[in-house]
Amino acid sequence: MSFKNKVVIVTGASSGIGAAVAEEFSTEGAKVVMVGRNEAKLNNVAKRCNSPLVVRADLSNDKDVKKIIDETIAQFGQIDILVNNAGTYADASLLSGNIMDSYDFIIRVNLRALIYLTSLAAPYIVKTKGNIINISSVSGSIAPVAPGLCAYNVSKAAVNHFSTCIATELGALGVRVNTVSPGPVDTDFIENTGFPGPWEIYKQKTVLNRVSEPKEIADVVLFLASDKAKSITGVNYLTDNGMAIMH
Repeated sequence: MSFKNKVVIVTGASSGIGAAVAEEFSTEGAKVVMVGRNEAKLNNVAKRCNSPLVVRADLSNDKDVKKIIDETIAQFGQIDILVNNAGTYADASLLSGNIMDSYDFIIRVNLRALIYLTSLAAPYIVKTKGNIINISSVSGSIAPVAPGLCAYNVSKAAVNHFSTCIATELGALGVRVNTVSPGPVDTDFIENTGFPGPWEIYKQKTVLNRVSEPKEIADVVLFLASDKAKSITGVNYLTDNGMAIMH
């Protein structure tokens, strides 16, 4: 697969799945825009990419979201692919007394920011007949596997439905939209957000008794973004080692 001269925005690119996606697109010749909050981590990943544009941005801030598009167009003049990968977690059990604070925080990052960035990028992606890939989670399709996941699961279910809706809207304009829903992936998401861990406990919740590596998810993303998937849109790809069918 070659993405030579394609401009790809990857959010949450400072580590984990986003970092792997940015690296793989760069290896395949893309001009990568790496977005994240942690500038030091972004710069470390950037060293493994080919002259990426690094944009430090907090997706919960509308001005920062707009900055991503403005800096991308100023640097490259186009957008071909948007990978909405950034996400977060906060404990949100119904009887905790803090569910609304947690819900508002999670929805702002996992859903609202994704919708806003997509709305800003879409006119440019229509021009290039590009595509959009939203990173969701198996959690959007199954019952919670740990306490406190209610708001997180709701946010991911909403991402799934949003993806289907915009795939319908943008398809007539030549733009494909797909979702990738990983199961457990060995990243620093637990350390960064307090998501219930460690990853080892999730092995037994999968048919294949394993936790994925970030590059496995990146491989699926690049396939869906490529011409090999030119007939695929509105699809939610589960890359979960069989977690969904266990539930």
